[in-house]
Amino acid sequence: MFDKVTIIGLGLIGSSMARAIRASGIANTVTAADISAEVCKKVIELEIADEVTDDIRSSVIGADIVVVSVPVGAVAAVAEQIGPALKAGAVVTDVGSVKQAVIDALKPHLPESVHLVPGHPIAGTEHSGPENGFAELFENRWCILTPLPETDIRAVEKITALWEACKSRIEIMDPQHHDLVLGITSHLPHLIAYTIVGTANQLEDDIKSEVIKFSASGFRDFTRIAASDPTMWRDVFMNNRPAVLEILQRFTEDLTAMQKAIRKGDGKFLFDFFSNTRHIRRQIIDLGQANYVAPGGVQQEGTPPAEVPHKASGHSG
Repeated sequence: MFDKVTIIGLGLIGSSMARAIRASGIANTVTAADISAEVCKKVIELEIADEVTDDIRSSVIGADIVVVSVPVGAVAAVAEQIGPALKAGAVVTDVGSVKQAVIDALKPHLPESVHLVPGHPIAGTEHSGPENGFAELFENRWCILTPLPETDIRAVEKITALWEACKSRIEIMDPQHHDLVLGITSHLPHLIAYTIVGTANQLEDDIKSEVIKFSASGFRDFTRIAASDPTMWRDVFMNNRPAVLEILQRFTEDLTAMQKAIRKGDGKFLFDFFSNTRHIRRQIIDLGQANYVAPGGVQQEGTPPAEVPHKASGHSG
């Protein structure tokens, strides 16, 4: 369907996209661009793309689709480089966990003849780098597209086709609404995980060693999330402040109510609260979003066993 697709930034998401796109056959040429010589060397070694370069600007020449897969804070610099080199009719998309900030960073640098269709695949692991990518990462996962009202519908259809080739499910959403929804489904959980693990890290050495030694599944899950790319998550919180602060305020109010119930010994409140939250897990399972990709690309229901945490499905930006 496409002659050339360029992916800028070959971390976990970018390298997984390159693998998935090549496996689907939807593009004649997949070009990988990354400013890191080490990353480019690894991409060549792993044969992830057809062409590999550290020259961001030249990588987009002649590209039908350009995927910007860099931390949100680096999007504007990338857009400034590639803008003049984009061909008329090209479609630019991204994979950022924040959408309005990405639109504000990309749009001013793109020619009027180029289309912008922001995107966000709800998939990832706590690992980064091209060596940790895999083609099955996006299977049966949502990819949210946030096109602007003036966006050409044919451009939206092209990006839809690209993600469907990666076996994703597509949802169209307003950028601001996306940022609010992801504020609670992704950004707040990461903030909580970082905070809990940070609290444990500040304990006295003897207690901290026992916390690590006797970690129950809950704490282990928090440490997996808190092991995510610090640069990416710094940029997420810096660029989605209004939505994160709103959701954080609501969470703080609920946490205060829990604190009061525990202090008062209000078992009924705690039981009712815990009972009301159980159905969320069931709904996630029913929607097929609790599965993980086991080695070999086999979908399994439930949470992944400890021995395959690198394949655990979840959102990392």
